[in-house]
Amino acid sequence: MTRGTPRVPAQESPAGDSRSVMVRGFQVIGVAIRSEPWIFTAAVLASALYGGMTVGASWALGWATDNALLPAFRDGRTAAGTLTAAALLIVGTAVLKAAGIMGRRILAGILQYRMQAHSRRAVTRQYLRLPLAWHHRHPTGQLLSNANSDVEAAWAPLAPLPMAVGVIVMLVTAAVAIVLVDPILAVVGFLIFPAVAVLNLVYQRRLSPLAMRAQQLRAEVSEIAHESFDGALVIKTLGREDAEAARFQARADALRDANIAVGRVRGLFDPLLEALPTLGVLAVLLVGSVRLESGGVAAGDLIQVAYLFTLLSFPIRALGWVLAELPRSVVGWTRVQDVLSATGSMEYGSRNPEGTGPARIDVEGAGYGYVPGAPVLRDVTFTIAPGRTVAIVGQTGSGKSTLTQLLARLIDPDTGVVRLDGADMRTLAKGAVSASVALVPQQTFLFDDSVRDNIALGLDVPDERIWEALRLAQADGFVSGLQAGLDTHVGERGATLSGGQRQRIALARALVRRPRLLILDDATSSVDAQVEKRILHGLRDGAGDSTVIVVAYRMATIALADEVVYLEQGVVADHGPHERLLDRCRGYRDLVTAYEREEAERAALEADEDEDEDEEIVA
Repeated sequence: MTRGTPRVPAQESPAGDSRSVMVRGFQVIGVAIRSEPWIFTAAVLASALYGGMTVGASWALGWATDNALLPAFRDGRTAAGTLTAAALLIVGTAVLKAAGIMGRRILAGILQYRMQAHSRRAVTRQYLRLPLAWHHRHPTGQLLSNANSDVEAAWAPLAPLPMAVGVIVMLVTAAVAIVLVDPILAVVGFLIFPAVAVLNLVYQRRLSPLAMRAQQLRAEVSEIAHESFDGALVIKTLGREDAEAARFQARADALRDANIAVGRVRGLFDPLLEALPTLGVLAVLLVGSVRLESGGVAAGDLIQVAYLFTLLSFPIRALGWVLAELPRSVVGWTRVQDVLSATGSMEYGSRNPEGTGPARIDVEGAGYGYVPGAPVLRDVTFTIAPGRTVAIVGQTGSGKSTLTQLLARLIDPDTGVVRLDGADMRTLAKGAVSASVALVPQQTFLFDDSVRDNIALGLDVPDERIWEALRLAQADGFVSGLQAGLDTHVGERGATLSGGQRQRIALARALVRRPRLLILDDATSSVDAQVEKRILHGLRDGAGDSTVIVVAYRMATIALADEVVYLEQGVVADHGPHERLLDRCRGYRDLVTAYEREEAERAALEADEDEDEDEEIVA
């Protein structure tokens, strides 16, 4: 948890109880005040200056009227000093009032944007901290919405907050002045305060579920848009543009309707909140006129009270602006806290791997499932000696990629243990595994950056080391042929490169770190067999400081490995050299020779067809 993100006590739903919404809303505001006390205090003081000068302006006008204007009308002249003092008094209050407005707005903006930055950093750090298992259960669009629109909604009340708190000075000053002038008129006018409170409770009860619905739909729209952008190639090649547009339109229309529903409620209640102070003034004038006729109040006092009540209307509206944002703030805060309170973080110890050369891997009784009760891997046990090249082989869905994620400690086993150099990976210090292990997945990701930065990825490495990694990855040839070489930008997700080129850049990214354990999850599937063969030979000959694990399908690739781990339905069915598994494991033999047998059957069929054609010609 980072600065600026203390937890508000959890509630079942922000939409259920309007009082709960108000309480939780003020708790969220309290988080901002505790996080940025000096900025908040300065903003409130600036707003208080504005409020004080607003009330002071009425006094300044009164003083100028009594001491400068009236004597001028009565005597036909005014002393220059008095006229100068009146002008300075009026101008001075106006300047201070303007300074208060500027200070309040600037500081309120700083407070709001700093809290948004705090929350976005906290959410992003939490995303990076949570394991892949958690991310598998949450759509990317929803996570983008949490870090963007939900954060903005959570801190929306901070913009009007300093003004609302600061003008309490105006509110209190004017209220005291009203009571001193005429307590009866004060009681009549003050009836607007419970009316505002009741109206706000009804408003929050109506708005809260609508605001929650709108925030959820924002996440769904973001999710669909993200999927459409990511799947643009699939959508276009299958001609599904209209269907995808219709899917997006359905959610966008639902979001539109939800926002309109929120707007309708706000459009109904905001004018009422604005009108209540005016109604209070009318009530004061109505009762005051009766008291004026009976002699209970002087005309000047009535005008003064009415004017002071017009001053009260602004702070009441300012408080209403804050209260109006509370339901949306609570919804956004709740959704952000759902991320920040998510469990499933990786455990870390304080140990570091003891080895310095190729890593040793021990997997004992490891099991893992993405869904409870449906394990993908069960009781997986094997050992890989340092410096060996091991092929992981199995049918589709046998758990090969899941096993590579366990070995790279992207996920932790539900049962059993994975050891690196004899140490349980969960006891190693944070960063120790990533410093020793590199995983190159089949689906490679490149940033919209240069080749150099995609390989170094933050490391301060010389170009010589980058070229060495590129040579091992059989990528130096095409990179040197690019227009700007290492400085060539590859486009978003490496769009300017072929699939095989992207895979080789990703492999160079792993090799430049000189890992002690290199895991290739079908990472050469997009390159031709000859290039793949050169890559694997290069790894065996030039990467002597690494243990290499390869998820493989091709017979030529598997034959290059020192040993094979064969998976069947999440279980290690056999483990040993390729030739021995061919002899003793029928499932393995059928799998790895399936392509060759298919080619042989196709060749035999073609030969038979040719023979039949020859016989027909002879006949």
